[in-house]
Amino acid sequence: MTETNLEKHTPMMRQYLTLKAQHPEILLFYRMGDFYELFYDDAKRASELMDISLTKRGQSAGTPIPMAGIPYHAAENYLSRLVQLGESVAICEQIGDPATSKGPVERKVVRIITPGTVSDEALLEEKQDNLLVSVINQQQQIGLAYLDIASGRFVINQFIGEQQLQAELQRLNPAELLYPDDFEFFPALQSYKGLRRRGEWEYDLASAQKALNQQFGTRHLDGFGVSEYPLALAAAGCLMQYVQDTQRTALPHINAIIVESQNQFIQLDAASRKNLELTRNLAGGFENTLSSILDHSSTSMGSRLLNRWLHQPLSNQQQVIDRQDCIAEILAADLYTPIQGILKSIGDIERILARLALRSARPRDLARLRNAFSLLPDLQSDLAHCSALGSIAKSIGEFPETLSLLERAIIDNPPVLIRDGGVIAEGYNQELDEWRNLSDGATQFLKGIEQREREQTGIANLKIGYNKVHGFYIEVSRLHSEQVPEHYIRRQTLKNMERYIIAELKEHEEKVLSSQGKALALEKQLYDQLLDLLLPSLSQMQRSAQAIAQLDVLCCLAERAETLNYVRPSFTDQAGINIEGGRHPVVEHVNDTPFIANPVKLNQQRQLLIVTGPNMGGKSTYMRQTALICLMAYMGSFVPAEAAELGPIDKIFTRIGASDDLASGRSTFMVEMTETANILHNATPHSLVLMDEIGRGTSTYDGMSLAWAVAKALNKLESQTLFATHYFELTQLPELLQGVANVHLDAVEHQDTIAFMHQVQDGAASKSYGLQVAALAGIPKSVITQAKSKLKQLEANAPTPAKGIEADGDLSAQLAMDLMQETEHPVLTQLKHLDPNDLSPKAALDLLFNLKLQANS
Repeated sequence: MTETNLEKHTPMMRQYLTLKAQHPEILLFYRMGDFYELFYDDAKRASELMDISLTKRGQSAGTPIPMAGIPYHAAENYLSRLVQLGESVAICEQIGDPATSKGPVERKVVRIITPGTVSDEALLEEKQDNLLVSVINQQQQIGLAYLDIASGRFVINQFIGEQQLQAELQRLNPAELLYPDDFEFFPALQSYKGLRRRGEWEYDLASAQKALNQQFGTRHLDGFGVSEYPLALAAAGCLMQYVQDTQRTALPHINAIIVESQNQFIQLDAASRKNLELTRNLAGGFENTLSSILDHSSTSMGSRLLNRWLHQPLSNQQQVIDRQDCIAEILAADLYTPIQGILKSIGDIERILARLALRSARPRDLARLRNAFSLLPDLQSDLAHCSALGSIAKSIGEFPETLSLLERAIIDNPPVLIRDGGVIAEGYNQELDEWRNLSDGATQFLKGIEQREREQTGIANLKIGYNKVHGFYIEVSRLHSEQVPEHYIRRQTLKNMERYIIAELKEHEEKVLSSQGKALALEKQLYDQLLDLLLPSLSQMQRSAQAIAQLDVLCCLAERAETLNYVRPSFTDQAGINIEGGRHPVVEHVNDTPFIANPVKLNQQRQLLIVTGPNMGGKSTYMRQTALICLMAYMGSFVPAEAAELGPIDKIFTRIGASDDLASGRSTFMVEMTETANILHNATPHSLVLMDEIGRGTSTYDGMSLAWAVAKALNKLESQTLFATHYFELTQLPELLQGVANVHLDAVEHQDTIAFMHQVQDGAASKSYGLQVAALAGIPKSVITQAKSKLKQLEANAPTPAKGIEADGDLSAQLAMDLMQETEHPVLTQLKHLDPNDLSPKAALDLLFNLKLQANS
């Protein structure tokens, strides 16, 4: 990039290159006057990333210096773009005094902005968490830690396997991701921006414990209940050190670490989170997601909490009921309208408090905090008679002393930045008021001079003015310039005016300018002191913000329940799902036609439903709505149904649709089989499993056999399963297995057209209607005609059975026979061919031990 011999460079470039060497992998914003400048490779890269001009700044070491720059006042816009691209930036400021510096003004990097550690309002998405994630593995064990620096929420988790890692990353959607050099599951990380490889030593457990104890001010971490999670703590230690290195300031709002246990929540794998379109649709956008329907929150922090609830439905039914009780209380007392009115004015105080902790809070942040605290008495008044909401009201609290301080300290409508001055209210500090009076001042003094000079010169329209370029002046029209005294010194000539200065006015100007500088310096000092006065209440204010966000979500869900005609679901200890008149929460608002509600009934006697019906008939919608209703119920929401009773659910699996994963060398069918394998290995009797068209990616017989075997395996696992298929042979399963039933979505055929009834009925579908759907899609009539002809031929003459299928029976009969004849265990095979008379006592004993091992395998 540059000459390594710094002596060949100018003093300015030597300073730049020394700072750049400390941050070689990230962009360095080097402050020069009113601009941040970038040089050499940084300049070329920034020019491409931000679409700014690439210029040159003279020469250093005999070669031209590439340069690109952005205005200081517009830096936030450019930083936002870089952060969204996953880039990090080192901010280098002038810290020396230009008046006293010999050579270049002293500069240093005061902060490193990275995608996962930003807290500035302009750099963050309002309704999305911005998370920094750290991972480490020890064989199959994975430790994970994540931090939302904009709220101080610091969480650890420990689990097993790459599938769970993918599910967690899908949920968290990290803005920045730290991992060690030897991380075994790196392919699972590659689709995320902001990847940061760290040295293995940064994940040392002892160093992690020391760093965390220093951060929390504790002697040990036992009080947080984290001692059983060494890998997660190692990940957390690396993360904490990274945040401290980039922020270069105290982090008092990060004051605890939370353990997130897998059994606290209903587990969803990565494919299920994606397929159910909870917060992002399959195209990556936010439209037509469950969040887009449910999120009518009044604050951004409420929206973020709602999205977390969507991704983490609770497994504990009592905790869910507690949330339901709060929603019911809000509805019964008709509280959501007045509370939402107050919450809209409270705003996003969670992130304001984070900026306060980082000492980057701006004057308008404090004004908004003051406004929020002034509304808390009204909020408490609305909650005064509530019982279910009592603990939330207590956590919200009130802050009369803090409110009083902010009312005394900050003017009603402060400027954006403290450097602009005029932030601290009059009467807060006597010395500041005195300097301001002198600065503003002396209005009477100026009027006295003006009146005196008019009388002495006889110029009636003489007046005194001021501007930032020329300071104070005496203005006289050209017509009266002959009457100007000799001691007037001309300062500026205009078209019809002359401007002058006199010694007395010049002396006053120097006093005023001096007082302005002193007033601004004192105001900055008072502002810093104000931040110090607010910090002792930070933890209490954070608890209040979290409770307000929770109240916001509950009011939002209450409003949605009433507006969208949702009902309160009930729960039972018995495994099963019983939904009457269930509706898809998203689809019912997207389509113009009325949505057809349908029931779902799953229990021990009816544990696996074979779902048949035409393409576009609504099978996928029916299955997804079942999962979404269950998920909504267990996050505490009311649900789109006439009634719903749900048993315990530990996991939700959805094997719906698939696409190539070419980057990993996996075909569509391979992706489908991998997801299916994950379900078969991890589903339990309390899992909800949605299987859509298993076996489509291979030959008919392979696919049908796989679908048959997978359905049989799920029946054996006793999972609550909806199994959609076009293989009609599978509709024979209810005759062969207990707990299996057929349902179908109806359609009516008229001549060459088809009408979808979208109604679920018991029994198997009569036909697939594939050709009719193809015609609706616009397939040419000639092709449809040929297909009909071929279909008749195939139906009249069954094809030669595949190898392994008996010639005297069709495939479904063979599969049914296979189903009835379980594969014989190898132990039984050996026993059948064993002659005990041929065994010595020792050989018999050895064989017994061998058979025992096989029986347990």
